[in-house]
Amino acid sequence: MGKIVLLRHGESIWNQQNLFTGWTDVPLSLKGMEEARHAARLIKQTGIEIDAAFTSVLSRAVYSLWLVMETLDRLWLPVNKSWRLNERHYGALQGMNKDEAAHRFGEKLVYHWRRSYHGIPPPLTGDPRRLHQEPRYRHIALSDLPGGESLEMTQRRVLPYWQHAIAPRVISGESILLVGHANMLRALTMFLEKTDENEIVDLTIPTGIPVLYEMNGSNIIGGRSALI
Repeated sequence: MGKIVLLRHGESIWNQQNLFTGWTDVPLSLKGMEEARHAARLIKQTGIEIDAAFTSVLSRAVYSLWLVMETLDRLWLPVNKSWRLNERHYGALQGMNKDEAAHRFGEKLVYHWRRSYHGIPPPLTGDPRRLHQEPRYRHIALSDLPGGESLEMTQRRVLPYWQHAIAPRVISGESILLVGHANMLRALTMFLEKTDENEIVDLTIPTGIPVLYEMNGSNIIGGRSALI
């Protein structure tokens, strides 16, 4: 029986400031660093020994994973990073205060963008090649780089990597740690739990709380287990 531990990165400085982050690369806050270490201690209490680790190419997730692996004394394990595990791209909302966005666009519309499956925020304006010039994204086709995503679009980006790189290892019986992001994990959780579009509105992924799934083949056994 394989295991997958899903963990949202620790609090970032933009989480702390209530800003939309998306693909903007921001560091962890001091609180976020401790959340990552605490998450590792919660994982350790289960007795699970992590066989492989996956994360995005965004620093807040990469560093959270590093802190977890350091605390678990498993820094020697190779880490698999992919842009497909990045947070949902929030388009023109990135860097904007969430309360200010609600005031500017209206609470109902911003809620729709944030929580629904199909809602797409205003796209990022400017030259799309700017993101492509970053070393971490140069290998990606320009047409694949988002300028704003719905949860549905995020799911379409994440699932091929899950199915190709992660799921086979879980199915083979390994214990896998995936450190990701709020909406990226909402998209994956929706797939794993077969959640419908109406239910996903209410799913929130807090920072620093590991969630364990035990899987027999591709089927979840016993549901979600938050390690708190």
